[in-house]
Amino acid sequence: MSGRARSVTDRATFASLRSSRHRGRSGPLGVAYVPGGSSDAPRVAYAVGRWVGNAVARNRVRRRLRAAVETMAGNLPAGAYLITAGADACDLPFDQLRAQLWKAIQTATGTNPG
Repeated sequence: MSGRARSVTDRATFASLRSSRHRGRSGPLGVAYVPGGSSDAPRVAYAVGRWVGNAVARNRVRRRLRAAVETMAGNLPAGAYLITAGADACDLPFDQLRAQLWKAIQTATGTNPG
């Protein structure tokens, strides 16, 4: 496991995430997961659509999600993650956002990452 998450950049990984059967949801957050090799660092992509709000609100949610992922990156199982946010993610305090994200990741991976 690595202490830093990287970005998903290749089209093949996005296609795998789209068809992944490993999914988790908790509150306004959803996670799709594709397992990876044990030595791979976790790779993360974010989907924050217009239903969340204007560009300022979407960017704020994306930044907060990145910060939450960085606090737990060392404990994430290797693989690729697609984190989606619903409109209510804007209103969550950071601790609740992080807790909801943990729960969704646990459901998607079928593990207890930390």
